[in-house]
Amino acid sequence: MVVCRRSTVVERPVSTEVPFADLLGLQLVHMHGGQAEVTLPLRPELLNTWQVAHGGVTMTLLDVTMAQAARSLNMKGQDKGPGVVTVEMKTTFMRPGEGQLTCRARVLHRSSTMAYTEGSVYAANGLLCAHATGTFKYLRALPAASGLRVLPEKKGPE
Repeated sequence: MVVCRRSTVVERPVSTEVPFADLLGLQLVHMHGGQAEVTLPLRPELLNTWQVAHGGVTMTLLDVTMAQAARSLNMKGQDKGPGVVTVEMKTTFMRPGEGQLTCRARVLHRSSTMAYTEGSVYAANGLLCAHATGTFKYLRALPAASGLRVLPEKKGPE
């Protein structure tokens, strides 16, 4: 797996460094200055009954690309800065996704803790398939990653 240097514009598709996104085959093309581009060559296991991109795949492509756009504003050299988590996302589907999908996203506004973004997915023929807006919160680490439990364990009936 090729690791992306996020301090510069990426000239060719590389790993997103997000395990689930990499499993789907998402490839980071560009990530810089509040903008990002990610592509996805569709394959049979990513299709729905009608042999077009599954809606969940399209939404994941939007989510990852908008998150990369948000993260790009905090890069400093090799330091990727804080990660982001999705707070909310609204997606509108216009037409089926076919062939290689391309998602382009940008940050519309940023505060010290949040980024407000939009992204669009285009089919291989260049037609707009889906559009989304999303809000992302900047985090250095999740409590779960350090072994802390966010919610108390659920106990059985007493």
